[in-house]
Amino acid sequence: MALTSGSLIRTWAGAALLSAATALPGAAYAQGEAGAAPDYDDGSVWLCRPGREDACAVDLDAAVVQPDGSVTMDIHQPAQDPAIDCFYVYPTVSVDPGVNSDLEIGPEERGVVHAQFARFSEVCRPFAPLYRQVTLTALRAAMAGDGDAMSGGALAYGDVREAWRHYLEHDNDGRGVILVGHSQGARMLQTLISQEIEGEPIQDQVISAYLIGWNVQVPEGETMGGDFNAMPICTEAGQTGCVVSYVTFRDDVPPPANTRFGRSPDPANQIACVNPASLSGDGPVMLDAYLSNGSDGYDMASQSWTETQDVDARFVKLPDFLSGQCVNRDGAQYLSVTVNADPSDPRTDILTGDVIANGQVLADWGLHLVDMHVVMGDLIDLAETQADAYQNR
Repeated sequence: MALTSGSLIRTWAGAALLSAATALPGAAYAQGEAGAAPDYDDGSVWLCRPGREDACAVDLDAAVVQPDGSVTMDIHQPAQDPAIDCFYVYPTVSVDPGVNSDLEIGPEERGVVHAQFARFSEVCRPFAPLYRQVTLTALRAAMAGDGDAMSGGALAYGDVREAWRHYLEHDNDGRGVILVGHSQGARMLQTLISQEIEGEPIQDQVISAYLIGWNVQVPEGETMGGDFNAMPICTEAGQTGCVVSYVTFRDDVPPPANTRFGRSPDPANQIACVNPASLSGDGPVMLDAYLSNGSDGYDMASQSWTETQDVDARFVKLPDFLSGQCVNRDGAQYLSVTVNADPSDPRTDILTGDVIANGQVLADWGLHLVDMHVVMGDLIDLAETQADAYQNR
């Protein structure tokens, strides 16, 4: 079935990469900016906390569109009294003026939580702090040549660090925890691990760290080293205390020479790629995707999922639609995603997720917009497996 894809332009995602594009100040960033941190005793500076009607307490039921065009429903079931926690740091979403965002919950913050984190409530108690992140406004200024526009990284990290410390003091109570972050959020968590977790007693309680859409470096042929000294890359599903990280590109649009993701600037290192659907990395496997359906900041309202009927659920699943594998190709390491199109069936053959500017696909971003969506079901399954392994350890 031939369809015309609507442009997927999500305001946060076009800038979510303050990462590779603009390096934040090293030592100052890692230390966090001095000054008053948010009062994380105040529930209003949390997007998600357990037992509340907040950004994580939303309808996450998904329409399942089969290859024959028929539609059933996948019903989201939050865990009852989960034994572990999840701590999430969101990517660049703020359209506030200035370098750093405010601490008001807007539709951008809510939308990205719906898309990337709320579903983890199937596995864990959800914790997602607001933080004064570096804004889209600042990133646009930096891309226009304003060298001071990225000066807010230290303040942003200081907030994340204080939220983490508050969580440990007031909420953790010895529980295992999974760290989840995308893009700027993954950058924040990488620094947090290096500064606050590795080599500290709390490291034993970190079940895993999902650092998605970020260039995590590891020495070639090794599972540990590079960006981390004590936490290895995950290589099997039952492993705990390890890192899952990858960047995503279409199989037929690999990272170009000017790519923002997938290539290490250090010739001794590679970019970590762990496929949540197959941690051993054995060949291409089917991916369990949850794709957004015209909501949560995605311009996908023009997407037609099947010729047989309209689909109005917040999320859509397309069994056997996507497959993926980690590849090392032409000096780049990334999760290569294939669309298993079938023009003869009534289901869509289109995966939206490219970053588009002025009508042009920016190949250097890959599928950064849907890094987490294309394997969301696999991430949830992996979190469950790792949580069980941690509890049985």
